[in-house]
Amino acid sequence: MKLPPLARPRRISLRARLTLTYGGLFFVAGLVLLGATYALFTQQLDRSGTRVLARVTTQQPGAPNGGDRTLVDMNGTSRTLPGAADATEDIERLMRRQHDEYQAAATTSMVTQGSIALLVVGGAAAGFGWLIAGRVLAPLHRVTETARRIARAPAADRVLHERIALRGPHDEVKELADTFDTMVERLDRSFDGQRRFVANASHELRTPLTLGRALVEVAMHRKAASPDLLRLGEDLLQITSRHERLIGGLLLLARSENEITGRAPVDLADVVAHVAARTAPEAAEAGITVTAAPGEAMTSGDALLLERVVENLVENGIRHNSGDGGWVRVTTAARDGRAVLEVANSGPPVPPYEVPGLFEPFRRLDADRVATAKGAGLGLSIVQSIVRAHDGDVTARPRPDGGLAVTVTLPAAPP
Repeated sequence: MKLPPLARPRRISLRARLTLTYGGLFFVAGLVLLGATYALFTQQLDRSGTRVLARVTTQQPGAPNGGDRTLVDMNGTSRTLPGAADATEDIERLMRRQHDEYQAAATTSMVTQGSIALLVVGGAAAGFGWLIAGRVLAPLHRVTETARRIARAPAADRVLHERIALRGPHDEVKELADTFDTMVERLDRSFDGQRRFVANASHELRTPLTLGRALVEVAMHRKAASPDLLRLGEDLLQITSRHERLIGGLLLLARSENEITGRAPVDLADVVAHVAARTAPEAAEAGITVTAAPGEAMTSGDALLLERVVENLVENGIRHNSGDGGWVRVTTAARDGRAVLEVANSGPPVPPYEVPGLFEPFRRLDADRVATAKGAGLGLSIVQSIVRAHDGDVTARPRPDGGLAVTVTLPAAPP
């Protein structure tokens, strides 16, 4: 039983981490400042001593020891002291108590009000830190968005013309953006040069192949041609035909990787009916039954290229089949606002891990590269390139009974 992949925990964004760092440092600095202020205040209060504003009045001036006395503190509260000896102790005790009360009140006021002020100012600092971090990281978001658009494009080499072109002071972020633009520009030139090379090389190779085919056919049509010469000529024509298909596939592959500029409405049902009729002789010769169930599936694009998609898939189903009794089924339909083409065929079992490699150029399931191979190994590569050029998607899956089922999904034609 295959377990689902574990979901990665969501990480805190860089902007949030910077804000938390700024806010945390501010709060730590505020707490240190508040603690230092409290320590200095307590030290100064203990060092300067206690001064209590109070007065002592004598009620019985002629009595022994001066008689009873009344102590009136700074708040206007009076207290009767029994005698002069006890009065000094009571005064000192009262002074200590007032000292403790003043110190507690000052401490409470400083800690409470200071903490509230620290929270308010710290929250404001965190908010400003969030705004500043957003402005600082905005160029990085542009770099990320450009890279994401290139990575998500159906054919990344067609969007390599995009640039960040960041303006502003020459700092680390601008240097990163300029480096990214330079890298994308080099990739764009490399892909463009590769496409031009394939197209030019294919054109140059077509001329000698055409000349060689003409010479072989002239030699075979001579009256004095021996049976051995005829057999050799047939083998040479087969090899030449295979090379011509290879070169034609390279040309089409180079063309299909370019952006489709001229688009027109195309009904895949008409294309399927036309391709099924044209491939009928090849299917009958191989003992394969081709069944077409075309339903209306309107899309827009290059009709010739879309016809090549259907033709490659049908020919692939005919050539890589189980022989007599095999079948190829082609259907088209409109689903969820998309034009869908499905081509399924019987044949030998296909390992699931081999399916992604079938869309690579010159890849075959049996790794056959000799001259008698059934194709050039470019059929599915051309299909994928054309579909991507039309902003579509192509997938393949092995059938449980053998063979392959290929599904092409294209955008529906705009009304």
